[in-house]
Amino acid sequence: MQNSLSTLSNGHADAGLRRVVRIVALANLTYFFVEFAVAKRIGSVSLFADSIDFLEDAAINLLIVIALGWSLKRRARVGMLLAGIILIPTAALLWTAWQKLIAPRPPEPRLLSGTGLGALVVNFGCALLLARFRHHSGSLTRAAFLSARNDTLANIAIIMAGLITLGWRTGWPDLIVGFGIAIMNADAAKTVWKAASKERMSAEDHG
Repeated sequence: MQNSLSTLSNGHADAGLRRVVRIVALANLTYFFVEFAVAKRIGSVSLFADSIDFLEDAAINLLIVIALGWSLKRRARVGMLLAGIILIPTAALLWTAWQKLIAPRPPEPRLLSGTGLGALVVNFGCALLLARFRHHSGSLTRAAFLSARNDTLANIAIIMAGLITLGWRTGWPDLIVGFGIAIMNADAAKTVWKAASKERMSAEDHG
């Protein structure tokens, strides 16, 4: 009886987690496109860097959804594909950063701060949704919660860069914050790849 209740409880928890991570994945993916579009429009290195982080978070949460229903082998394949997808916008970040180093023109400060504020709201909301599940279903769920929580620091830095640029018309605050976020998120693809590699090794062990 106790085992049946435990199984039922775990089933409800898995269903709740699946709903939450779908919402979080969709929110992150949507804001990736918003931030990436604004970054291209105003030539912001920090927004390019942060948009990559949104793509990473969307990939991690999608991997959690998959992990709750698919086989280990299929999980691993999709995880490695997601790791590759994360690298795509990195080329745009590197190109923009190179252009800024040659001629550090300032991005439009109001759009920079406003987009950073929107990112802060999205990440804070995602952290609240994931908080109750941060100890459920292993390391990926906890990683998703910690990532959403810690990303708020990067968003605050973007807002500050915009405010500084408003009074000091230079591209250096945006460039510095962009490199800082890029360093913080240098292991974005690596995180997903390692999780997928663990799934692949587990599949081989059980295969």
